[in-house]
Amino acid sequence: MPLALLVEDNLMNRKLFRDIMETQFEVLEAESAEQALEVLDRHRPDLILLDIQLPGMDGLAFLRLLKKDPARADIPVVALSAHALQEDIRQALATGCLEYVTKPLVEDPLAFAERMARLASTAVCP
Repeated sequence: MPLALLVEDNLMNRKLFRDIMETQFEVLEAESAEQALEVLDRHRPDLILLDIQLPGMDGLAFLRLLKKDPARADIPVVALSAHALQEDIRQALATGCLEYVTKPLVEDPLAFAERMARLASTAVCP
């Protein structure tokens, strides 16, 4: 089973996305970007679901660090955010996210998990 890292500070959102993702992935969790970096020292996920608004280091700063690391730069990242402004989406995609998912999730949960599994298995990152 593929491995996903869910980086989300909100407990309710983390539980929701974990429950959805566990239909297709083994899921590791982090409440902050700093904690996610610690998880990445021990594990290499097939996909990262990344909240953009995090305490401390925000999601885009975390993503910039990830993309600078040759050993981790190719891990596909999907942004999670309650912000749906075109500029927010553009910035996340320009920084290296493959997709931008707005919260609350409106997509069918099983379809979302299946789409994430396809993304993880077919992603080709620069």
